[in-house]
Amino acid sequence: MFPVRKAASSRYGDPARVVGPGAPHQEAAIVTPLKPASWSYAETFVAEDDVLAAARSRAEEVGVVAIGSGGGAALRFLASVLDARAVVEIGTGTGVSGLWLLRGMRADGVLTTVDIEAEHQRLARQSFAEAGIPAQRARTISGAALDVLPRLTDGHYDLVFCDGDKAEYAAYLKEALRLLRPGGVVAFDNALWHDRVADPAQRDEDTVSIRELGRQVADHDGLVPVLLPVGDGLLVAKKEWSPEHV
Repeated sequence: MFPVRKAASSRYGDPARVVGPGAPHQEAAIVTPLKPASWSYAETFVAEDDVLAAARSRAEEVGVVAIGSGGGAALRFLASVLDARAVVEIGTGTGVSGLWLLRGMRADGVLTTVDIEAEHQRLARQSFAEAGIPAQRARTISGAALDVLPRLTDGHYDLVFCDGDKAEYAAYLKEALRLLRPGGVVAFDNALWHDRVADPAQRDEDTVSIRELGRQVADHDGLVPVLLPVGDGLLVAKKEWSPEHV
């Protein structure tokens, strides 16, 4: 018999129904967790090429934890759906996430990527060059994110991707809401933080910061949020239009 619980209404307003044996009229939803094999299959569904593999190898060499392939594919998808012309990235690393973003953006799109480590950005520029991305499409800014972001233009960006200091995530959200155009999207990597966020017993600073960020995003009237279980969790939210943006 299928596991069942009360389900949300379908897109047409009628509750979903079990079609399997034993419960022909019960409301149903899939609640069984993914098996590791299914998670791995989904995570690697969009394969990484040699350029991404080289960028990921550089990340490992310098101790940078790059976004996983599933999260990267999600970023490329978001950039493509948004037809993104202008994107901000907090946490350049060695260019893994930047490559995914640039490959989803418009051909004339510009990625502004911020990192406190200049050497990491040098390696990222190498990754972008190996991918054949023109230098003018990736603007690397070395410095602390909360020093750099206030200098960027309000309402100019289609997507802001945050993968920096977890304790600063709430501050990144505040800056992202200023930077995004109406309809733009903010995304945070590590939103599940090694399975710690879902465990209320975990109270370290980074975990608490990420957990609180999730609450802020979920409760924000001007955002449409979703938490995607790809990689280490990708928290995504769309900035809604409001009259103050007219």
